[in-house]
Amino acid sequence: MKTMIFLQAFIHSIKLPNKKAVFKLNRIGMDITVIYMFILLLLVSIPSLIEQLTTASGQAADLNFLFLLIYFFMFYYLPMTLIVFLVLSIIAYIATLFAKRMQRKLRFSILWKMSAYTTTIPFILYTVIALIFPVRDMFLLVSLIYTLTLLVMIIFVYPKRKIRS
Repeated sequence: MKTMIFLQAFIHSIKLPNKKAVFKLNRIGMDITVIYMFILLLLVSIPSLIEQLTTASGQAADLNFLFLLIYFFMFYYLPMTLIVFLVLSIIAYIATLFAKRMQRKLRFSILWKMSAYTTTIPFILYTVIALIFPVRDMFLLVSLIYTLTLLVMIIFVYPKRKIRS
């Protein structure tokens, strides 16, 4: 049952900024969104893990496979996850200011969730490309612009606030 929720979240996040997809994703709980992000970030880290396992040089060459996995988790996956969650929070905060300016009925939590789902396509694309070629840092900038653009489009899907007199 839970697997189905993640699959639906994935499918709807690919369809963004479609109005129906936005409202379906909005109904998904924050707990599912956070776990979805952990899974997505695990997928994104696979090319780096493969590179680390196949590159046997330096101190890593002397480590046991289990210790290599622990080392990778502590010094790559966890910091990357913290950075991505921090960046998503900053993006959601900026989007909250923008939504308020556009008089939309949106809270930080909804925009954080939506910004998390907008990263699906760039993260999947990164994983596929990184398995074939080295990815340049420019990809991060393009992904950020894509995420922000999609988030602005999502903000305009939501109705304006009614002004009470």
